[in-house]
Amino acid sequence: MSLSTGEAPRSSARDVRLLPKAHLHLHFTGSMRPSTLLELADKYGVHLPQALSGGAPPQLRATDERGWFRFQRLYDIARSCLRSPEDIRRLVREAAQEDAADGSGWLEIQVDPTSYAPRLGGLIPTMEIILDAVDEAARETGVGMRVLVAANRMKHPLEARTLARLAVRYADRGVVGFGLSNDERRGFARDFDRAFAIARNGGLLAAPHGGELSGPGSVWDCLDDLHAGRVGHGVRAAEDPRLLARLAERGVTCEVCPASNVALGVYEKAEDVPLRTLYEAGVPMALGADDPLLFGSRLADQYELVRSAHGFSDSELAELGRQSVRGSRAPLEVRERLLEGIDAWLAGPESGPAAGLRG
Repeated sequence: MSLSTGEAPRSSARDVRLLPKAHLHLHFTGSMRPSTLLELADKYGVHLPQALSGGAPPQLRATDERGWFRFQRLYDIARSCLRSPEDIRRLVREAAQEDAADGSGWLEIQVDPTSYAPRLGGLIPTMEIILDAVDEAARETGVGMRVLVAANRMKHPLEARTLARLAVRYADRGVVGFGLSNDERRGFARDFDRAFAIARNGGLLAAPHGGELSGPGSVWDCLDDLHAGRVGHGVRAAEDPRLLARLAERGVTCEVCPASNVALGVYEKAEDVPLRTLYEAGVPMALGADDPLLFGSRLADQYELVRSAHGFSDSELAELGRQSVRGSRAPLEVRERLLEGIDAWLAGPESGPAAGLRG
């Protein structure tokens, strides 16, 4: 994927793939490599639409109903290709490999296990398979990995409570948070307050989506109704100075995914994503790739986009890396190691021509 910003990259800059960082916003199916999807679709006889079978990533324009429906349909088709424990292990292993190549030392991957349970024997077997795969991938790649269990706001809140209890059950096995995904324009965050109370009381981070397809009001709802410690996306908070101040004061990290913001039509072009507004207001940010299968760019590409479209210096990129680490649920020793690595990256020499966005 190549996101045109209208600006030439800097002639000399440190390689963002060598910048240590944490990745806090990556969806399970959406992390799949396109080549893996093609192989699995062939294996299971799944017909892939052109948007998933190669070429440029689709421009989904999910700000309207038709665009959001198309996005969901593509995601559901891709998810239908994950049918066996080995498929799950492969997806997790490859997601960790991609993150390792992009400089990530810590990955928190988000999953709704109800999406896979029918083919894997139920919710508990599904969680066991996923968490075993996460442990195995972390050992193989050196990338620390944990899981956020995400409820679907398009489904009944009772299902969210079931998932919250499931997440708490596995808090000592690698589940660190509880999320709420899908179209934030639907329903009310407060409908899920009991599920989030279960998760928080079980020691899990509350990390619902908000402030992407809906405006700053949805971020307020995440804070007031769900007591969010992190917000998935949150970028529309830039439209409300009082909300920016609240996020900054409380240190609530926004998991900002600039490439997907553009692909989904939230902003017309990369320069329009209000990263500077958030950064200068003191709102902690963790750049994320969201669904690279559909949006075409992975974690390091987000840093490269911020550099090229918004003029972030290496010092500012290093601070974004620090903010991602501080916003993570990584153990103290992992945080300290990553923060030391960030300082070393910034103290090191510039590495020559800046890499472009990954194709």
